[in-house]
Amino acid sequence: MIAKIEGIVWDTNEKFITVGVGGVGFKIFSTAETKEVAQKGSKISLFTHLVVREDALDLYGFFTEEELQFFEMLISISGIGPKTALNVLNISSVTALKRAISTGDTSHLTKVSGIGKKIAEKMVLELKDKINITSDENDITFRDEIDAVEGLKALGYTQKDARDALANIDKKITKTGDRIKQALKILGK
Repeated sequence: MIAKIEGIVWDTNEKFITVGVGGVGFKIFSTAETKEVAQKGSKISLFTHLVVREDALDLYGFFTEEELQFFEMLISISGIGPKTALNVLNISSVTALKRAISTGDTSHLTKVSGIGKKIAEKMVLELKDKINITSDENDITFRDEIDAVEGLKALGYTQKDARDALANIDKKITKTGDRIKQALKILGK
């Protein structure tokens, strides 16, 4: 696996960057932002992900490990390929995308060509508990509270019991799944 590439930018176009390393040119697909920054003849260092297909070996490159990790989370979802994952990264910063996923904002995700409402909802469902949002990036939102109440109701608790239990949880716990777990501990007493 090729984890990182450091070399000279030989060429850029709308689809990829060609990076020269030891006389070998690597064709690297990347975000629009990366392609804008990459100047022909300049040094570049990219974290990479190699996608092996029956008919091709495609290399995807990112300036930060955070972008790479988010890309890898996206392609782990059935129905989202590497090109679609790049398009997702093109619409916004990783932090804004994480915030949209953590709050269930599918309208933010459906801006991407090839992602409809069902795929966006699937992304939220599969990634919501995997992403890390620091407390300064996201507080408990109204939507998070609704999701936690609905989750507890689905488990057979009344709305009042769910709200009362959630009111007694530490406000530092912001992930819906963690809030439900803590509420279940309170309801189980």
